[in-house]
Amino acid sequence: MVPTTLLTISARVWIPDAEEVWKSAELSKDYKNGDASLQLVLEDGTTIDHKLDPKTKNLPYLRNPDILVGENDLTALSYLHEPAVLHNLKVRFIDSKLIYTYCGIVLVAINPYETLPIYGTDIINAYSGQNMGDMDPHIFAVAEEAYKQMARDERNQSIIVSGESGAGKTVSAKYAMRYFATVSGSASEANVEEKVLASNPIMEAIGNAKTTRNDNSSRFGKYIEIGFDNRYRIIGANMRTYLLEKSRVVFQADEERNYHIFYQLCASANLPEFKNLRLSSANDFLYTRQGRNPVIEGIDDAKELRTTRHAFTLLGINESYQIGLFQVLAAILHLGNVEIKDRDSDSSLIAPNNRHLTAFCELVGVTYQDMSHWLCHRKLKTATETYIKPLPRLQATNARDALSKHIYAKLFSWIVEHVNKALVTNVKQHSFIGVLDIYGFETFEINSFEQFCINYANEKLQQQFNMHVFKLEQEEYMKEQIPWTLIDFYDNQPCINLIEAKMGILDLLDEECKMPKGSDDSWAQKLYNTHLKTCCLFEKPRMSNRAFIIQHFADKVEYQCEGFLEKNKDTVNEEQINVLKASKFNLLVELFQDEEKATTPTGQVPGTGGRTRLSIKPDKGRDKSSKEHKKTVGCQFRNSLQMLMETLNATTPHYVRCIKPNDFKLAFSFDPKRAVQQLRACGVLETIRISAAGFPSRWTYQEFFSRYRVLMKQKDVLPDKKLTCRNVLEKLVQDQDKYQFGKTKIFFRAGQVAYLEKLRADKLRAACIRIQKTIRCWLARKKYLRQRSAAITIQRFTRGYQARCLAKFMRRTQAATIIQKYQRMYVERERYRQKQAAALAMQTILRAYMARQKYQALLREHKAIIIQKRVRGWLARCWYKRCLEAIVYLQCCIRRMRAKRELKKLKIEARSVEHFKKLNKGMENKIMQLQRKIDEQNKDNRLISERLATLESSYATESERMRGDLRRLRGVEEDAKNKTNQVSSLLEELERLKKELSVTQQEKKTIEDWAQKYRDEMEKMVSELKDQNGLLKKEKDDLNRMIQEQSQQMTEKMARAIAQETQQLETDLNEERSRYQNLLTEHLRLEEKYDDLKEELAHSSNVSKPGHRRTDSTHSSNESEYTYNSEYAELEEGSRAGEDVTRGMDTSLTLKLQKRVTELEQEKQSLRNELENKEEQFQRARARDDAQFRKARGAELEYESLKRQELESENKKLRHDLAEMRQSLLGDAATGAGAPGSPAYKVLLDQLNASCEELEVRKEEVLILRSQLVSQKEAMHHKDEKETMTEPSVFAQDVNKLKDADELKQAYVGLKDTNRSPRSVTPAVKVGDLLSMLR
Repeated sequence: MVPTTLLTISARVWIPDAEEVWKSAELSKDYKNGDASLQLVLEDGTTIDHKLDPKTKNLPYLRNPDILVGENDLTALSYLHEPAVLHNLKVRFIDSKLIYTYCGIVLVAINPYETLPIYGTDIINAYSGQNMGDMDPHIFAVAEEAYKQMARDERNQSIIVSGESGAGKTVSAKYAMRYFATVSGSASEANVEEKVLASNPIMEAIGNAKTTRNDNSSRFGKYIEIGFDNRYRIIGANMRTYLLEKSRVVFQADEERNYHIFYQLCASANLPEFKNLRLSSANDFLYTRQGRNPVIEGIDDAKELRTTRHAFTLLGINESYQIGLFQVLAAILHLGNVEIKDRDSDSSLIAPNNRHLTAFCELVGVTYQDMSHWLCHRKLKTATETYIKPLPRLQATNARDALSKHIYAKLFSWIVEHVNKALVTNVKQHSFIGVLDIYGFETFEINSFEQFCINYANEKLQQQFNMHVFKLEQEEYMKEQIPWTLIDFYDNQPCINLIEAKMGILDLLDEECKMPKGSDDSWAQKLYNTHLKTCCLFEKPRMSNRAFIIQHFADKVEYQCEGFLEKNKDTVNEEQINVLKASKFNLLVELFQDEEKATTPTGQVPGTGGRTRLSIKPDKGRDKSSKEHKKTVGCQFRNSLQMLMETLNATTPHYVRCIKPNDFKLAFSFDPKRAVQQLRACGVLETIRISAAGFPSRWTYQEFFSRYRVLMKQKDVLPDKKLTCRNVLEKLVQDQDKYQFGKTKIFFRAGQVAYLEKLRADKLRAACIRIQKTIRCWLARKKYLRQRSAAITIQRFTRGYQARCLAKFMRRTQAATIIQKYQRMYVERERYRQKQAAALAMQTILRAYMARQKYQALLREHKAIIIQKRVRGWLARCWYKRCLEAIVYLQCCIRRMRAKRELKKLKIEARSVEHFKKLNKGMENKIMQLQRKIDEQNKDNRLISERLATLESSYATESERMRGDLRRLRGVEEDAKNKTNQVSSLLEELERLKKELSVTQQEKKTIEDWAQKYRDEMEKMVSELKDQNGLLKKEKDDLNRMIQEQSQQMTEKMARAIAQETQQLETDLNEERSRYQNLLTEHLRLEEKYDDLKEELAHSSNVSKPGHRRTDSTHSSNESEYTYNSEYAELEEGSRAGEDVTRGMDTSLTLKLQKRVTELEQEKQSLRNELENKEEQFQRARARDDAQFRKARGAELEYESLKRQELESENKKLRHDLAEMRQSLLGDAATGAGAPGSPAYKVLLDQLNASCEELEVRKEEVLILRSQLVSQKEAMHHKDEKETMTEPSVFAQDVNKLKDADELKQAYVGLKDTNRSPRSVTPAVKVGDLLSMLR
C-alpha cells in the first residue's frame, strides 16, 4: 500500500498504459484521502485525470529516486514492483547498453542480438576471484560465484538457464562452460576442458535448428555436469538431454529449417568421401525443403560441417564412425523422398525400383523387398492368429515418417552416449557444477502435448526456485537474528498435484492409453468429470469439448486434447524395426540393440502435427528392467524430471533468466509488452514480490551511518555507531514495523529508503543553500580585495610604463616623420608611375578602340554610298524609262495632233486663206517655243552629265582614300591585338559602355515605338487617299453616265429640233464667243495660279529639311489637279455642247455654260482657301519623317499620272464625238437652208472650228507645263541628294551614336523604304536629327 503522505505535488508515479505497459507521470496536486482521482502531468506535458478504482482504491505505484534508477540489482530499489523493474531493465539495456542485471540471486540476461566484446579472456580473468557484487552483473560473475561456493562450501552447484526460444539460453550456457574451462584448467594432459567445449558444436549440429524466432534454436533440453577433482580442476563431464523435438525431422513450418546437420551434409555433397551418400542440394529432399528457406544469412554450412567433424575427432569418434553417422543421416533424407501411391482406398504401394528407396536400402544395408513391403503393411496379432494388414497411403506415409523420427532419435541417443564416454574420466570426481539449459514457459494459439510437458517442467522448476528464494530469505533473517513472519508467496504445489498426483492428468492419460478403445474425447470427459468441480486451477473452455485450461504460475494455458494419446503411446511398427535390426550395417545394428538392455530409454511420439519431443535420460548407474520400455512418454518424462529435481535440490542453484527483447531480432530494441510477459513467466516478478514482502532494502550500520550522517545532529553522534543509527532511525521513522535492526545490518521495508533519501535530499538542499551563501560572500570579499590590490599595483606600473612610452614615442615620432617623408615620396612616385603606365595602356586601348570605331564607321559609310549609288542608279533608270515612255506617248499625241491640224489647215486653206495664215503664224510661235524648250532640256542634260562625271571622279578619289584608311586601320588593329593583355584596366570603361549600350537600347525601343506609330499614321493616310481616289472615280462614272444620257436625249430630239437649231445658230455662236472669251480669261488666271504654285514649291524645296513631311501640300496639289481636270472636262463637254448648238440647242447650252462658269468661280475661291489651309498644315508638319513624305509624294505622282491618263482618254472620246457630230451636222444640213455653201453657215462653222482649235492648243500647253513642272521637281530631287552626299562627316558622327548593329540596319531599312518611290527620291534622314527629335 502506497503511503498517502508521499503522494504530494511533484511526486512521480507509474500508471498503466496500453502501449508501453507502464507510463511515468507527476502529480500536479496533492492527494487527499477520499479523492476519487489524481491530477497527473505526463512526461510530454499532457495533463490527465487518473481515476482510482472505486472498489479497491489502489493508488498508483511510486517511482524510485533518480539515484536508484539504473541499479545493477533490482532488489536494491526502494520500491519493488513491476513498473520499477521494467523501467530499470529498459534504462540499462537501451541507455547504458548493459544486458545483465541482478535480481537478488537471479541474473537477468537480455539478448542484444548483436555480438558484444565482453566475453574475451581478459574479461574472464577480470571476474576470476571477485565477489558477485564487486563488479557489474555478468554470466561470468554467476559462474565465478558457483565455482567459489563449490570450493568454499564443498557443495555441488547448478546454474539453471531458462527462457523463451531465441532469448539466448544456449549462448549463456556455452559462456558459463567456457568460463569453467578457462579458470579451472585440466587435471590431466588430456585437455578435458577442450573436449567439454567441443561437445557444443556437435550438440548444436544435431539438436539445433532455425525457427522463426531464433536462427540457432535448441530443440531439446540438456543438463551438463562438469566434474572437478579435489583441487577443483575439470576432470570430465556428463550430459543428460530432455524432450528432443523429433517432429522437426519430418516437418518444418514456413521460414524454418530441419536440424543443422542435414544442411551441412547437403552443402558438402561434392566432397569425395560423400559421393556414396548420393546427396545433392537441400531443395531436392522433402525433409529439408518444407520451410522454403534452406539458407541462414551469414552462415556457411560447409564450414560448419568441418567444425563438427573436428569436434567429433577431438572427442575420439574416428573417421569411419563419422562416415557411418553421415550415412544414416543421408538414409533418412532418402527415406523422406520415398513416394507412396494409392493401390486402392485401403491399401498402398511403392513403385518398383524406387530410386530413393534403393539408395536408403543400400545405405542401411537392408533388402528392398522387405522394406517396401513393411512400409505399406503392418502385422496384427491376436490370441490365436497373426494378420498382415495393408495400410492406406496416409497411414503408410505416417509410418514412414515415424520410422525416420525413430532412427534419428536412436542416432541422437547414440551420439550423446559416445560424447559422454569421451568426457568420462577414471579420476574420482570430488564435486560438480551442473549447467541446465532448458526451455521456458510456452503458450501458443494451439497448445498440445509438447507444451504440456514443457510447462509441467517449468512448474517444477518454479516451485524449486520459490522454495530456494524463501529459504535464502529465512536464512538471512535468522542469521541477523531479527523477528520475522511467514512470507506469503504463490505456491504452485496444487498445480503440480493436478498434473502428477494420483488420478491427475498424467495418470488419467496413461490409463486412457491402456484402454483398447481409448480416445482423446473420452479422456477429455474423464478430465472434466474428475477435476472440473474439485480443482479451481482446472477449467473447461466454453466453446469446446476437446480442450482444457490449466492455471499455471505464469498464465492460463488452453490445451487441445487432440493427439495427446498418440503422442503419449510411443508406438513404432515393430516389423520395420526388425528389418533394420537385420541390417548388414554394423552401426545401424548398434543403434537398434536389444532395447531392454539399452541404457538410454527413449520416448517416441508419432503423429503428423505439432511438435513431437523425446525424453532421453542417460543413467549408467542403474539397470533398467524390460518393462521400462513399455512406459509412456509422460511417465518417462515425469521420472526424469523427478530425478532432475532431486539433483537440483542436492546442489546450490544459481539462476539465469534470459529475456527476448523483441520478436524481430533487432539489435538493442526493447518491447515492453514482450519483456513483461517473459518476466512474469520466468518468475522474476515473483522473486521481486517475495523480496518486497519482507525487508528488501538492507544496509550495514557503517553504510547507513556514512549515507545518513547529514540527518544526525552533533549530539546524536555516539562512539557506538550501531546505537547512533538506532537512535537516529527511531527519530526519523516513527513506525517501528518499517525497519528491523540485525546484528550487522538494518532491514527496511519497501519504500523506506526512498523516504530517507527524500529527507537527506531536503537536508542537503538546505545545507547547500547556506554554504553557498557563506562561500559566495567570502569569495566576493576576497575577489574585491584582490582586485583592489591588483588595481593599485597595475596603476603604479602603468604610470611608469606610460612615462617610458612617452619618451619612446617622442623619439619614434621624430624618426617616423623622416621615414614618412621618404615613404610618401616613394609611394607618390610609385603611384605616379602606375598611373602613367595605366594611362598609357588606357590610351593605347582607347585609341585602338576609336580606330576600330572609325574604321567601322567608314566601312558603313562606304557600304551606304554603294547602296545609295545602286539605288539611285535604279531609280534614275526607272525614272528615265517612265520619262521615255511618256515622251514617246507625248510625241505620238503631238504628231497625231499635228496631223489633225494639218488636215484641218488644209481644209481651212480651202475656205479661208487669212485664217490659214493666222494659224500658220501661231504654229510658228509654237514651234519656236518647243525649240526653245528642247534647247533647255539639252542644256539640263549636259549639266546632269557633267554632274555625273564629277560624282564618278569624287567617288574614285573617295574610294582610294578609303582603301588607304582601311590599310592604316588594319595596321592599327594588329597593334591593338598585340596589347590585349591590357584590357583588364579598361573594365570600368567597359561597364560604362555597357550602361550607354543599355541607354541606347532604350532609345532604340523608343525609336521602334515611334516608327510603329508612324507606320500606322501612314497606313491611315494611304487609306484616306484611296477613299478620295474612289470618290473621284465615282464622280467620273457619274459624269460619263450623264454624258451618255444627254447623248441619248440629243439623238432622240435631233430630228425634231434641227430646223430650230439652224435658226438659232447665229445667236448661239455669239454666246459661244463670249463663253470662249471667259474661258480664255479663266485659262490666264489658271496660268498665273500655276506660276504662283511653282514659286511656292521652289520656295518650300529650299526651305524644308530632310525628314519633313509634305503630305498636305501634295494633297493640295492633288486637289488643284482635280479642279483643273474637272474644268478641262467641263470645257470638253462645253465644246461638244457647242457642236450641238449648231443643231439648234444653243439656248440650253448657254445656260449650262453660264452656270458652269459660276461653279468654277466658287471652286476657285474654295481652292484658294484650301491652299492657305494646306500651307498652314505644311508648316506644322515639317517635323515629320521624310519616309512618310516620300511615300505620300510617290502616291501623289501616281495618282496625278492616273488622273492625267483618264483625262486624256476622256479628251480623245470627246474629240471623237465632236468629229462625228460635225460630220452628221454637215450631212443633215446639206439639204437645208443652212447648207455648207451658205455664208451664215460657213461663218458659224469657221468660228466653231477656231474656238475648238484654240481649246486644243490651250490643252497642249497645259500638258507641256505639266511635264516641265515634273522635270523641275526631279532636278530639285537630284540637287537634294547631292547635298546629302556632301555631308558624310555629319552622317558618320551620327552613326557613331548608334552602338548597335541592329540600329544601323534599322536606319538603313528606313532610308531604303523612303527611297522606293518610283517618281521622286528624298534626301536620307539624318540620325542626329532623328535622335534630337526623340529627345
